[in-house]
Formats: sequence, structure tokens, C-alpha cells
Amino acid sequence: MSKINLHGIFPPIPTPFIKDDVAYDELAVNIGKWSKTGLKGLVAMGSNGEYVYLSAEEKRTFVAKVVELTPDPMQVIAGTGCESTKETIDLTRDCADIGAQAALVVSPHYYSGRMNESALHAYFTTVADHSPIPILLYNVPKFTHINMTAGLVAQLSRHPNIAGIKDSTVNVIQLGEIANQVDADFNLLVGTAGALFGALTLGCVGGVLALANVAPQICVRIYQLVQEGNFEEAKKLQLKMIPVNQAVTATYGVPGLKAAMDMLGYFGGDPRPPLLPSSEKEKSEIRKILIKADLLSA
Repeated sequence: MSKINLHGIFPPIPTPFIKDDVAYDELAVNIGKWSKTGLKGLVAMGSNGEYVYLSAEEKRTFVAKVVELTPDPMQVIAGTGCESTKETIDLTRDCADIGAQAALVVSPHYYSGRMNESALHAYFTTVADHSPIPILLYNVPKFTHINMTAGLVAQLSRHPNIAGIKDSTVNVIQLGEIANQVDADFNLLVGTAGALFGALTLGCVGGVLALANVAPQICVRIYQLVQEGNFEEAKKLQLKMIPVNQAVTATYGVPGLKAAMDMLGYFGGDPRPPLLPSSEKEKSEIRKILIKADLLSA
């Protein structure tokens, strides 16, 4: 088992639905567009993929389709975290067989009061021991109400099959602490585009960004500018994108991201119930934000 190079930008792609069924034709169109933008790869079944609303069978079929549709050399990362260790291992192995190159594993969180560092260390270690592909830790306290400490991440980074972390805390200090403590070949990925510029300068190798679904070229450009040392231009682009990122993540969530995709030539569609689509008022607000960021013409 070897680690993997994940330097670059990945969107956590939304799952398209039509009348509550996964819309694979629309998925194909979206992937065709994303594949021409310089993205490093795609993350299937992240939080923006509404993975908690997909059945076990749908998850496997969706990952298989994403793998089939994604051209080389783009990488496919599959979100395989479930509540039990056994189910996570089963899904991770199946996604590996399907062709995913890495697995993004969220912390189990239903019994969050018992998910202390010992439990999380045992969980991620066991999953990594039994996974045929590298795993990435997924730290997203906004949804799990559990924050993985820098110390825990550093311990897990020593595991030969734990290749990195997607950290969605929006805590740049914690990102720096993690960067200071993890193994040199550990892929530190920031989980929000609002912190991309700062995170890259602190040692992140890339990002898994909701914004990259609707503004992939700009996210890739910020990444490239930092690699080139052109911090001034990177900063300008970063500042311009902060309101858009805020809109498609914190403010309007998955429905807002899908609405923005519809406006920008992708297929977003409606979220799966019980999530409700964005209201007309929200869509109007999102449209204004996209126009102001020069992503959409008035």
C-alpha cells in the first residue's frame, strides 16, 4: 500500500437528481465540463454529494459511474465513511474494486460523546489496515460536531495507508498545527475555498472545494498562482471568490450550490428531500453574488 499525490483542486461533486432518482446523463455532462478545467480529480459522495441520502446500492453505482466517466489522469476519490467500522470497510473495498483511487472517510458521529481520540484512532487505523486504497481523513465539525486535533491527525499520518486529510474546520491556526506535525508526504487538503490562499501558503497541497463545482478554473488558478509565488494575484482572486464561496457553502448550502450550478451552465437540479430547493428569493440573491464576482453576466 502506498500513499498518493493529491496536489491540486478537487470539487466534491453534487449528486444530480431528477424526480428523486440519480440523473446519470446529467452527471456525464457535468463531468465532461469539469474535465476540461484543470482539476486534479473529483470527489464523489462528499457532503455536497448528499451521500447521507443515498442507499448503499446507490453509493456503489454512483462511484462506478463517476469512475467510468472521469478521464485519465484525473483521480476519483470516493466518500466511504459510514457509522460502523464494518460498513466503512465494506464500502471502501467495493469502491476500490470499482476503481476509486482513494477513499475520503468522515468521522463516525452519531454517538459523538463516545468518539474520543482513542475511538477515532482505532477506527481510522482499522479502516486503513483493511483498505486496498489510501484513505483520507475527513474532519468536518460543522456536520459531525467532532474536531480531530492536530495531535491525533499527526499520529494517524504515520500510518502507511493514511495518505492525507480534508480539513473543513476553517481554522487556519489548526491547519498550521497539523502542517507542523504530520509526515512530510501527508496530503493536507483544505476543505473550504474561503481559506484556499492562506491554506496553500501554510503547506496545504490543494483543496476539496465546493466552489470548484461552479468556478473550477478560478480555484485552479489560485492554486497555480501560489505555486508560482505570485501571491498578489492569488490574493486578489481569493478575495473576489469569498462571497461566492460563502453563498454556496454556509449561507445557502447544497440547494444553493445546485442553484448556482444551474445558473452557470452545469446541471444542479433539486436536492433530495428532505432538503428543499432554494427559494426564488434565494436564487435571486445567489445570482447577484455570481454577477458581482464576474462569474455570470447581468
